[in-house]
Amino acid sequence: MNIVVLCGGLSPERNVSLTTGAKVQNALIERGHHAILADLFLGVRLDCSLAEAFDRATVPANVAAIDEAVPDLEAVRRGREGGMGLFGDNIIELCRYADVVFMALHGGDGENGRIQAAFDLLDIRYTGSGYLGSAVAMNKSMTKQAFLSDGILTPKGVGLKKGCDAEGICDAECMSLPMVVKPCSGGSSIGVFIVSTRDEFKTAVDEAFKYEEQIIVEEYIKGREITCGILGGQPLPPVEIIPKEGWYDYKNKYQPGMTVELCPAPITPDEETAVRAATLAAFKSLRLDGYARMDFILTEDGRPYCLEANTLPGMTPVSLIPQEAAAAGMSYGELCEKIISLAFDKGE
Repeated sequence: MNIVVLCGGLSPERNVSLTTGAKVQNALIERGHHAILADLFLGVRLDCSLAEAFDRATVPANVAAIDEAVPDLEAVRRGREGGMGLFGDNIIELCRYADVVFMALHGGDGENGRIQAAFDLLDIRYTGSGYLGSAVAMNKSMTKQAFLSDGILTPKGVGLKKGCDAEGICDAECMSLPMVVKPCSGGSSIGVFIVSTRDEFKTAVDEAFKYEEQIIVEEYIKGREITCGILGGQPLPPVEIIPKEGWYDYKNKYQPGMTVELCPAPITPDEETAVRAATLAAFKSLRLDGYARMDFILTEDGRPYCLEANTLPGMTPVSLIPQEAAAAGMSYGELCEKIISLAFDKGE
């Protein structure tokens, strides 16, 4: 099968995407596919026909580690000469020629629905959710509205636009410190802060607005961090996440050895049932397709509060959904092929 593994782009999660893409390409080539790794924004240089490009596809030399720092996107922009808009040279041509595009993108590029909408118009088959579910799930304010409408437990929260007076949130009857401040459409915990004082709140708001024009302020729910993937409509074994220091921020997510991840999670059967049910309910509420991963806080009394959905979960060496699939008896390569098979199921 000819497959484009699409990664990179201009999201703050660019480095995570590049690592996901390299690992996915490696696995697909090892399983006999012709897989090309393509950077959405920088494009691919071709010195041969499209057919020859797929035939020549080789396993990358290594899967790069993810830097602790968020990438310099301005430097990435300066590194491109051709292409149109977000699509680099030859990206559209490669994707149209391929049997399927494996979406290894993370963050705004790939998870907000714009790429999916373009591919729908161009009749390009791709993995993961469609444009509508992707757009709703990427926007945490819309996600919260969907969850509340469908009776899914989620923290109370309000959306703030840049330039508004945020100070009043600390005095609102429905909100009190500690609180969580985060960009409305970000991922990988970039720009996310847990605050306990008014001064911390003000600083966090200013920092979060550096990433987006809209942010979310949520009540802080005390409990255990649990995540649960879903594949083809079936929830996978949940994972408990225990950072060795602090909380599950960008550094603790992607630097090896910074976090203890227990899969299957050591929770009671009733708690696992509740998490799995909430995962499936959230998946349906957001009208997602194929696969996704839901993040929860599990309270002491066994209630799972759904924080958000990840429509293109990471597939890096330290990512969670491959661990969940392994706990269910599925290898990394089998997981990649299952995700691809679900993309073909959408067209039937």
